[in-house]
Amino acid sequence: MQPIVKAFFDETTNTVSYVAIDPQGNACAIIDSVLNFDQASGRTGTVSADAIIAWIKDNGLNVHWILESHVHADHLSAAPYLQEELGGKIGIGANITVIQDTFGKIFNEGTEFQRDGSQFDALFNHGDSFHVGQMRTDVMHTPGHTPACMTYVIGDAAFVGDTLFMPDFGTARCDFPGGSSSVLYESIQKILALPDDTRIFVGHDYKAPGRDQYAWETTVGEQKALNIHIGQGRSIEDFTGLRDARDAKLGMPRLILPSLQVNMRAGHMPEPDSNGDVFLKTPVNKI
Repeated sequence: MQPIVKAFFDETTNTVSYVAIDPQGNACAIIDSVLNFDQASGRTGTVSADAIIAWIKDNGLNVHWILESHVHADHLSAAPYLQEELGGKIGIGANITVIQDTFGKIFNEGTEFQRDGSQFDALFNHGDSFHVGQMRTDVMHTPGHTPACMTYVIGDAAFVGDTLFMPDFGTARCDFPGGSSSVLYESIQKILALPDDTRIFVGHDYKAPGRDQYAWETTVGEQKALNIHIGQGRSIEDFTGLRDARDAKLGMPRLILPSLQVNMRAGHMPEPDSNGDVFLKTPVNKI
């Protein structure tokens, strides 16, 4: 099975969202959507999500699933907005509960914030499978970047979130709470064990030095041969040394604080305050 894949690139956050379509029908899944957010003004927007909605409606598609590869730290999810407009179930890895517990404490969310993943319609474990029309989707737990990262394998296409980037850019950072470079190494080996011609669709692209165009599709074979962090059979010791040294020099993503608060709630904003307004917290010296 070879799903038809349509990519939507949000240049503000360097995020790639995908629509994966059953070639034998009109069923589809949306993967890693973006809710536009201007931090300076605190205003949200739906330009990126509306482009997906318009394209799906123009092509007469039926949304079965709205999937999250993980709790993103660099953009807000538009999953609830897409669900309201298009239907479908919102799914994420079952370790979302670990993320909710960790960041529920950091943001002092209190007992009213449920830490059981109930904000999502489905929680996936490694080895689970489900269908998008006639397409079987296999779920792989690929932690390391975060404890809840998942890879969705739909036919010959693997949607890897932030686990891998294009071969000339490397791999995901592992310095967020719950991250681990050694765990990421083992997760990547799961992905690289897929057939060499498996298409890999990455969650972000930042134009590696010397490359003029954005890119987001590669293959397992290309990653094994060319990935600058993990290719050519790099050992776990070499990888963790490289990854940890690189992470120590990275700043925090610009939207990490609003993103985590919203995305751990399946894309919903926190409950309004007593005056009816919604607020996002900025904990000091906590991350």
